Amino acid sequence: MENFEQILLAGHTHEKAITLAEKLLKKLPQDFKKVFYSDNGSTAVETALKMALQYWHNKGESKKRILAFRNGYHGETFGAMSVSGLEAQKTPFLSHLFKADFIQPPLKGRVDAVNKSVQDLKNEIEKGKDIAAFIYEPMIQGAGGMLVHEAQGLNELIKICKENGILCIADEVMTGFGRTGKLFGSDHMEEKPHIICLAKGLTGGTLPLAVTACTQELYEAFLSEDKNKALLHGHSYSGNALGCASAIANLELLDRPETINQIENIENLNRQFKEKIEKSHHYLKTVQEVRHQGTVIAIELKTNEKSGYFNQAAKKIGQYFLKENILIRPLGNVIYLVPPYSSPTDEIKCTFKCIEDFLETL
Repeated sequence: MENFEQILLAGHTHEKAITLAEKLLKKLPQDFKKVFYSDNGSTAVETALKMALQYWHNKGESKKRILAFRNGYHGETFGAMSVSGLEAQKTPFLSHLFKADFIQPPLKGRVDAVNKSVQDLKNEIEKGKDIAAFIYEPMIQGAGGMLVHEAQGLNELIKICKENGILCIADEVMTGFGRTGKLFGSDHMEEKPHIICLAKGLTGGTLPLAVTACTQELYEAFLSEDKNKALLHGHSYSGNALGCASAIANLELLDRPETINQIENIENLNRQFKEKIEKSHHYLKTVQEVRHQGTVIAIELKTNEKSGYFNQAAKKIGQYFLKENILIRPLGNVIYLVPPYSSPTDEIKCTFKCIEDFLETL
């Protein structure tokens, strides 16, 4: 802040933006070479969609369709809403959104879902060679209910997309920076995307900052003396210096052995709690499913209503935990925990105990 508060990243740059880009690119897949800054997850996704669509436009190919998962969520802005599969969020704006096509996600432990996911993708490809991109949350669909993916199934989808000239966009806004048990959700798959969106964990929650990173091949489609081929897109706070400084400090914390150990500790605690709930016949009448991936755990409750964001169980869950001084945000009838990596073991175990106590009330 003593140097300057903000500099417009249009023909200029600054040390912190460069340093952060270099640090991030070392952690991303090897062929990722470029970073585009914005300020939140939705804008990171908007940038990715515009990159993908303009990539084909610049190459003179008419590819305009976008594929996404049912129950996926990618943000609040119009492009991000268009590719999100949560219908209730979109209803008031449907006439203003562009059309996207949705396929079954390859849910973990569900061979039928994985097979249908692959078949859905092949069916969409058979409709025509006009698919520009496939956007997905790697390994965990957040707002959709913390739905966990089968890594091999998702890998197959990405492979098929690449074989058919479809750009792959990994929305790592929620799954990035250790949440899935690996640094990025994409690290669970051999096949890598062409574009990655990052936000939430980028600064450890201290300041708003987001990144859309892409491969060198994608970048080169915009490299031209013709300004019409440039990505004419930007944000007032692109590459904010203080945000970049926070992200650099956060990445240094993330690399520390004690942080890595704590991520592994939370993952192990989640695994143990999942096994405890699943092995207890006591909870068969109240728990539909326990889902776990990395530092994320979700308990889907059995209710008389359809599972989802508007399930009335959310009110009861929220009020119960608030009385226990635990702030959670249930996704309808899904109780989920995404604890900070600094969370002490006793606090996590205390929260687990509170979940068990709540289940006793049902």
